[in-house]
Amino acid sequence: MTSIQLATVAALTTTAVAGGAAYAALWPQSQLFGRVLVAGSDPDEVALTYDDGPNDEATERLLEVLAQHQVHATFFLIGGFVRQRPALVRSIAAAGHVVGNHTMTHPWLSWQSAARIRQELAGCNAVLEDALGAPVRFFRAPHGARRPVVLRTAGELGLTAVQWNITAFDWNPVPAEKILGNVVRGIELNRSRKRASNVLLHDGGHLGIGQPRLPSVEATRLLLQNYKPAGMKFVTVADWV
Repeated sequence: MTSIQLATVAALTTTAVAGGAAYAALWPQSQLFGRVLVAGSDPDEVALTYDDGPNDEATERLLEVLAQHQVHATFFLIGGFVRQRPALVRSIAAAGHVVGNHTMTHPWLSWQSAARIRQELAGCNAVLEDALGAPVRFFRAPHGARRPVVLRTAGELGLTAVQWNITAFDWNPVPAEKILGNVVRGIELNRSRKRASNVLLHDGGHLGIGQPRLPSVEATRLLLQNYKPAGMKFVTVADWV
């Protein structure tokens, strides 16, 4: 093999390795860096999960919508916001929803040191447990970004890592109808593949409390209004453990 051919093979190998690492770190359903919980096997089950709260008006209105439809959801909360709104966090738990760890400050964990990763997860656990008086069982990495030490640290802290298989694309301001369309297409695709749906939505935003998330709340209302009477079963991630 010539030197040019060797260089080409090396470059292709490097690209393949980098691509594989990126897939393992960022693709929500990848299990290459360690086991993560995605969804169950019943295609009629849907878990509504909300990231980046608590977030005052949006979270409060969302709790009202979920209560009206007698549905429980899963909330992955940012520790810094939990510290500012502990009463709202207690309201989430008191309504029967699952509360999970979404780190203290929402960093890309796949690029952080092992010490910083532990600080982010353990710190969020501490403020949640202080607010709720109960242990936390679930964790979602911001952006879904992880590497083996992230999942290992979560396990050491008693946390099950949770990802998703539907993205609502609601972190930027978009109309409720567009959010709903993204979710419905994902549910129908998962049903065709004979699997449950784990929907990533947002009731908050990592830039601060007060982010405009009412369209996500309205999309939730429309989804429950149309799908719950049709026989869909809305669950929490705890039902899949």
